[in-house]
Amino acid sequence: MSAAPDLRTPDLRTRAEALGQTLPPLLAEAEMLASTVMMGEHGRRRAGLGDEFWQYRPAHQGDSARMIDWRRSARSDAHFVREREWQAAQSVTIWVDPAKSMSFAGDKSRAPKADRAKLLGLALAVLLLRGGERVGLAGLAHPRAGRAQLLRLAARLSGEAAGEDYGAPETDGMVSHGRGVFLSDFLGDMTGIEAGLARAAERGVKGVLIQVLDPAEEEFPFDGRTIFESMGGSMRHETQQAGELRARYLARLAERKDRLAGLARAVGWHFTTHHTGASAQGALLWAYAALEGGR
Repeated sequence: MSAAPDLRTPDLRTRAEALGQTLPPLLAEAEMLASTVMMGEHGRRRAGLGDEFWQYRPAHQGDSARMIDWRRSARSDAHFVREREWQAAQSVTIWVDPAKSMSFAGDKSRAPKADRAKLLGLALAVLLLRGGERVGLAGLAHPRAGRAQLLRLAARLSGEAAGEDYGAPETDGMVSHGRGVFLSDFLGDMTGIEAGLARAAERGVKGVLIQVLDPAEEEFPFDGRTIFESMGGSMRHETQQAGELRARYLARLAERKDRLAGLARAVGWHFTTHHTGASAQGALLWAYAALEGGR
């Protein structure tokens, strides 16, 4: 995977801002949504998160020369950055499920789950960046601060759905003892979900799981002859009596939610379910408050 470009140089910053102009719907909607949240004392202004040394980490493209610890770097062939406690505590890594299952919408009047997940992820990034946090996307962009990072995140989130029907949480780039956000329908294999959460917990990461579902996936409003097919086409089931499946489906969904909530509790994370038919503001407020409480 190639490293993200350094957007601090004038030429690349101009190009990044031009790219941002091509994504007005997502950027504008995310910033408008974020503006509905009242900003309190946040980020670097908190007492107790200051000057104590935390760890060395390999330097990433985009780190300035003044961030390099040259004494430590001289002992190896790589450059290292000396992170302090607030830098680790204020690094938030967001994973937005890119799988094809997220492109489902049960009604033409509703946006796909992927659109809502991207909106929530980017709006949360806006809030955190405004508060002095460093925010990144798992596997796509290392946590950094500033407006240029917001443009980078918006560009990364504009990608199409991945080839897989269902996704599993990605933890690449998560900072030890930082925080994490997983946005997905979490309808795929539980093994991958459990493994992703376990990897995050092993790094001391605390965070939130936000399950994004379409109302049709909650209500199961199907009856009679119905063909169920995964968004990627890898699974297909035809039935003449869809209504008879409703009770079993709802029981399985409730079981899945209980299991996700239990996994989250076990590692000190928070879990909620959000419906695309509801306002995004409630989910954003919940996630923001949950991350605040996870400090």
